[in-house]
Amino acid sequence: MANVAEYRRELAAVLRLAAHFDLNEGICNHFSVAIPGGEERYLINPYGIHWSQMQPEDLMLIDGEGTVLEGEGEVEATARNIHIASHRANPRHLCILHTHMPYATALTMLDNGRLEMAHQTACRYFARIAYDDQFGGIALDEEEGQRIAEQAKQDPNADIIFLANHGVVVGGPSVAHAFDDLYYLERAARQQVLAQSTGKSLKIIPDDVVRETSRQFMQVFEVQAIAHFNAMRRVIGL
Repeated sequence: MANVAEYRRELAAVLRLAAHFDLNEGICNHFSVAIPGGEERYLINPYGIHWSQMQPEDLMLIDGEGTVLEGEGEVEATARNIHIASHRANPRHLCILHTHMPYATALTMLDNGRLEMAHQTACRYFARIAYDDQFGGIALDEEEGQRIAEQAKQDPNADIIFLANHGVVVGGPSVAHAFDDLYYLERAARQQVLAQSTGKSLKIIPDDVVRETSRQFMQVFEVQAIAHFNAMRRVIGL
């Protein structure tokens, strides 16, 4: 049986860590966890609570229609539309994180913006990113949420979606995996933006070295992700 209380603690921790690392934008953006079991249930952050103050009991439990089963507050329309569609499209993603974090979002603002394989951190995302190159406006209706979710559904290896002129979506098989990918994605994007700000050309890593570096990252991904998440949880005391 799923330990909903522990999922609440984990998701609240990721929200507070995102605020700690300046990955959030105001009280917008949203994170969710699909509760394992026969019923369609999701934990999601309510609109109006700053992430730095999020507590496990603040999170709302909703069903597949967005109806609130536990908790008080409002489920923002874009949160409902993006997350329910994304979980349905990609059951492998127990946790889905959507942010407008500065450096990764900056890449979505570039013509044909891509995370380039120019640093070892970027290599962990090799063949794991889908790019939505068409901005569809704010996801205030279900159709836009489904369109976004379809990007990852079409690519069984895509755990990260870059949304043109918008932000990113990161999915993972656990909260720890998703957090680890979110954190290092922003670091990789920051390294690229800083390098490009010099006006010089990026030094792209050869394909064979990228593939091998990616393999090395995936070999230790689970151990590293759990250790990283646990260390960060101790920092914020949750």
